[in-house]
Amino acid sequence: MKQILLFLIPFLLLTSCDSITGEEIARLPINKVSTSEENYFEKETTLNLKKGEEIAFWSEMDFEHSGEESFLFRFRVYKNDEPFAILEFDPTNKNITIGEIKSTIGNKTKWSFTGKNKELNIKEDGKYTFKGILKTTKNPSLIVNKAIVVIKK
Repeated sequence: MKQILLFLIPFLLLTSCDSITGEEIARLPINKVSTSEENYFEKETTLNLKKGEEIAFWSEMDFEHSGEESFLFRFRVYKNDEPFAILEFDPTNKNITIGEIKSTIGNKTKWSFTGKNKELNIKEDGKYTFKGILKTTKNPSLIVNKAIVVIKK
């Protein structure tokens, strides 16, 4: 009986997490900062979305830096292969946070988290393409260990 419970507990935790945070439909591991045309790291995904669906953008971040730092995920959005919108959000500006660990010693900060950043209501059926980059201030001390955008329904 104990073996069955040990097997079921992780399954139940994963199942309940999806019901709270939504079902993952895309993952974009950007993981590098775009600083110029020569240093441009774009990831993209295409999704068939239906009118009335709501999608949410979550960030999974792990980085360290000295001094002040700001981040911005920037997405060029295409609907049926035509330019549609620009979507931007700061991954550190979260309305739900999971597993956040932040430490600052002196001037050095280490920060990791998963957070819900933005929602988008789909107004028309279509094929939506999201092309995203990560932009930051020019801080030579910045180390980005992980910068992933997860799109959930």
